[in-house]
Amino acid sequence: MMNFNRPLILASNSPRRQELLRNAGFEFEIKTKEVDESYPEDTPPEEVAKYLAAKKGNAYGNDLKDEVVITADTIVKLNDQILGKPENYDDARRMLEALSGTEHEVITGVCIKSRDKQIVFDDTTRVYFKKLSEEEIDYYITNYLPYDKAGAYGIQEWIGMVGIEKIEGSFFNVVGLPVNKVYEALFTL
Repeated sequence: MMNFNRPLILASNSPRRQELLRNAGFEFEIKTKEVDESYPEDTPPEEVAKYLAAKKGNAYGNDLKDEVVITADTIVKLNDQILGKPENYDDARRMLEALSGTEHEVITGVCIKSRDKQIVFDDTTRVYFKKLSEEEIDYYITNYLPYDKAGAYGIQEWIGMVGIEKIEGSFFNVVGLPVNKVYEALFTL
């Protein structure tokens, strides 16, 4: 395991973020807080993920002693519209149909916070989907239930293997955490 000399908290219930951080060699505790994920309407779409990551980090306020907390938020941006987590099957279908045959951006905002320092950054990856058939979309939604994923898909799942033609940027960012940037930022605290 990485020799990070402070207690590390990952404030995320995402199994994908937990796996990425663990695979990067970090030991951590999972502690989450309920945070309202609203943001001002005039926030540019490319700033939303950073805004929400910082909002989640700020929820720890004065609770931190020697610990360092990592918070994150991932959005999918298609034509200046944010695709969040789908509410149901029809919403997931609508999102995947919109993404089909197009390119979009996945932006993950990260906040790394200690008692006396806060680092907020984001990472953007451009993702190119092939034209998906109705059968492919139905198969994916029915078998993978992507209701906990921004944009209604997980790149590491079947849809990513058969439907994504290429990406520009970090694969791990699309999974939910730009691990290389998190790694570098942790060692600057």
